[in-house]
Amino acid sequence: MKLNFEKMMYVKVLMMVIAIWFVPMTYSNGAEAPAGDVAEAPGTDTFNNDWYDARATFYGDIHGGDTQMGACGYGDLFKQGYGLATAALSPALFNDGYTCGACYEIMCTRDPQWCLPGSIKITATNLCPANYTKTTDIWCNPPQKHFDLSMPMFLKIAKYKAGVVPVRYRRVPCTKNGGVKFETSGNPYFLMILPYNVGGAGDINAMQIKGSTTGWINMRKNWGQHWTTNIVLTGQGLSFMVRTSDGVVKQFMNVAPNNWGFQQTFDGRINF
Repeated sequence: MKLNFEKMMYVKVLMMVIAIWFVPMTYSNGAEAPAGDVAEAPGTDTFNNDWYDARATFYGDIHGGDTQMGACGYGDLFKQGYGLATAALSPALFNDGYTCGACYEIMCTRDPQWCLPGSIKITATNLCPANYTKTTDIWCNPPQKHFDLSMPMFLKIAKYKAGVVPVRYRRVPCTKNGGVKFETSGNPYFLMILPYNVGGAGDINAMQIKGSTTGWINMRKNWGQHWTTNIVLTGQGLSFMVRTSDGVVKQFMNVAPNNWGFQQTFDGRINF
């Protein structure tokens, strides 16, 4: 029986590890690009109020189809409060998932034929992956800064026929309704926590967890915004400590009761 139990736990952990390699990713469309390259954007993760150059396309349909889930690990973006105001970032901006949850203001520029006035604010929820097999329409290949917007957001700043437009962007604070949410998954020996609906800087770069009988335990980023620990915490109430990319730290105490389970979401009650 002991051998069978160990085999079962090995299979569960192996399945979890394999699963992270099959993260849903999306691609931009194949429209022609306007002439000229955009500038490199230094310091894109700082709130310095400066504008930087990039390009934008769209993916999915007018209802946000194909934009749900993705490389940040979020699920139903409507239920999680992100809605259609989202974008997939090129690897140069995605930063191996550390930028997930960050918010940007974007405006179409330098293309009066296709640009519309005004700007939009979006949250980074996905990756627009590089494609090294192509020699054209390589919007997301490094070192290019690119936003693959949901179609409704793209249509707020540019005409549909444009396909791809030059834009300017800047980091802005995230404004979210309600508290930070913490979603559990995995198993007792491989606990994963997905924080979402994060205000302020929006993107988390460090996270700790605390059981009702433990001290603070450092978590590791697994993929996207999934954070993990191998410490068994079942049967204990859970608290969290989160640090966003601007250095702000908040504690979320007694978020989950001692009878918490997997595939559940708990409200942290406060936000950044």
